[in-house]
Amino acid sequence: MEAAVTTCYRHPSYETYVSCTRCERFICPDCMREAAVGHHCVECVREGQRSVRQARTVFGGAVARSAVPLVTYLLMGLNILVYLAELVFPDVVNRFAMLGAGLAAPDGSRYLYANGSFIGFDVIGVVDGEWYRLLTGAFLHLPPDGATLGPLPFGVLHIVFNMYALWNLGRVVEEQLGRARYLALYLLSALGGSVLVYLIAPFDGTVGASGAVFGLGAAFYVVNRRLGRDMQAVNRFMAGFLIWMLISAGFTSWQGHLGGLLTGGIVTVAYAYAPARGRTAVQAASCVVLLAVLVLLVVLKTSALSG
Repeated sequence: MEAAVTTCYRHPSYETYVSCTRCERFICPDCMREAAVGHHCVECVREGQRSVRQARTVFGGAVARSAVPLVTYLLMGLNILVYLAELVFPDVVNRFAMLGAGLAAPDGSRYLYANGSFIGFDVIGVVDGEWYRLLTGAFLHLPPDGATLGPLPFGVLHIVFNMYALWNLGRVVEEQLGRARYLALYLLSALGGSVLVYLIAPFDGTVGASGAVFGLGAAFYVVNRRLGRDMQAVNRFMAGFLIWMLISAGFTSWQGHLGGLLTGGIVTVAYAYAPARGRTAVQAASCVVLLAVLVLLVVLKTSALSG
């Protein structure tokens, strides 16, 4: 008497005598998945993965399955693409740079803002409702001929320095915070830098990811302190970071740097010291409250400028 022929439950044309040790359905080599004992079928493996709790960092972020700092690379790619767009379309800088208030003549010339109506001149900037400048300016950089630092074109060094800092800091901070929290930190730091520029120097046009990068610097400090690591090397790094902010104040926007630093520090403290119970909700609420404060500051400054 011959034994009954058994076939794979997913591929009926494939004859097999191996069964899943969990559900006992017959499986072919294409459907076999190695298990501690025997083999599992595709469905049993998928069901088991659903029941496994996803690993979390100390700060509540999901541990990425890949070690690749995806968000950091995407942010770097976006900054570089925008810079290439600047080279092809130079007017991109004037159109999207962070500018609190200014006047534009019909020929494209820019003048210092003054409250009131001036025939033939258009009010431009955040004061005129161009709120997008608060973020778009953080993805722009000085064009190659925008400025010089000694014999070197500072326009090129501007984006090179920022991307180098983003690459070094971003990878560490993203790994600890998780992708979603890291992205929120970056954008809020960029926004915080622009808001302080608007409050203190609303007539200055500024560009650069420096505000967001300084926010990452503050996050790097808070993260290491929260994890109880040796702070000597971290303190030296932060001292150099702050010294650079003072030195660069002569030719960059120190307001944007300081605003990003303070905002990044506040966000990361909220991440690091949120209670374990309801941690995600507390962290999200902290970000929303901070965003509301920044928006309120912009509204009040706009009201003051427009009279």
